[in-house]
Amino acid sequence: MVQNPSRYVADHVKKLPHSGIRDFFDLVQGVKGVISLGIGEPDFVTPWHIREAAIYGLEHGHTSYTANLGLFRLREEISRYVEKNYKVSYNPANEILVSVGVSEAMDLALRATINRDDEFIYHEPCYVSYSPSIAMAAGHPVAAECRAETKFAVTPEALESVITEKTKALILNFPTNPTGGTMTREELVKIAEIVKKHDLLVISDEIYSELTFEGEHISIASLPGMKERTLFLHGFSKAFAMTGFRIGYACGPSEIIEAMNKIHQYSMLCAGIASQEAAIEALRHGEADMMEMRDQYRIRRNYIVNALNEMGLTCHLPRGSFYAFPSIASTGLSSNEFAQRLVREKKVACIPGTAFGPCGEGFVRCCFATALDQIEAAMERISDFLKDLRGSC
Repeated sequence: MVQNPSRYVADHVKKLPHSGIRDFFDLVQGVKGVISLGIGEPDFVTPWHIREAAIYGLEHGHTSYTANLGLFRLREEISRYVEKNYKVSYNPANEILVSVGVSEAMDLALRATINRDDEFIYHEPCYVSYSPSIAMAAGHPVAAECRAETKFAVTPEALESVITEKTKALILNFPTNPTGGTMTREELVKIAEIVKKHDLLVISDEIYSELTFEGEHISIASLPGMKERTLFLHGFSKAFAMTGFRIGYACGPSEIIEAMNKIHQYSMLCAGIASQEAAIEALRHGEADMMEMRDQYRIRRNYIVNALNEMGLTCHLPRGSFYAFPSIASTGLSSNEFAQRLVREKKVACIPGTAFGPCGEGFVRCCFATALDQIEAAMERISDFLKDLRGSC
């Protein structure tokens, strides 16, 4: 009998932290009647015509493998969509890869480009998987801090302060999970100049780009001299409410796409054909649905941000995504203490800011991809929680 099965687990996997989001929701599972502002998933059901496209494909026997890069019809639609909306042109034959969600696209991008101990910079607070994914690919993750006073944009100073001779790439995610931060064209131009000066690769995760509420979303890939040094990653989960379809894509230089496809061939092989059929329909006819959902998110955003500020939790107005990231520093509690007590005492779940890196201390993430009446009830409970805290001081 094996006495210690854990000795078979790889050392680098043992060192990986558990997801702070999932750890927190293990706690929440034991509490009944919780209003969740936690998991970052649209509360809308995938529009019917998109679901119907998947059903139609299945009914007509579309149940086989596809080309490793994905259905050529889908890659053509992606090429048209990206050129129209992001002002970057990609050849569907060799510059686009369809992946199992944007998460696989990110994993492929990292494994295809990292040599051992290469430094990859990401901005923090950030999506929980970036640092562990870099580490799993044998790279060295390096955080560039983003601050509330700059609306959580990456500044040239923060980026320059962490670049070394070992730096190979920069990961961007705008609009950002968890802060809702975005970047203007002028801000991105400054970052692009630093990237070119240091000859870096950019991996740009733009999964929330359609959910930009004010101004225009700019992809760094569209700036002069950046297409050839940028991997543009995107997917269907957020804007089209297609999380369960697990469908994403990567666009970039053919040499890097080819390298990513080698890994994809030996691991995932191809994305599911039913999901690819649904994605084609989303790109062809899903814009109106996306805009309707975005309008609802905007209404919810305005309500939740106003409510948080009125009760004394300073919160910037996120220009994108469906997350509010209020400061809870005024309570004197840590992010974990605040979130855990809020669940236990008022049955509202939001995510401690530290789940998104040490830079998230002093904040919590509130997802407003839930019904407005639930958000209203949650805000009342949080207000009562703060009154209880102040009354006990």
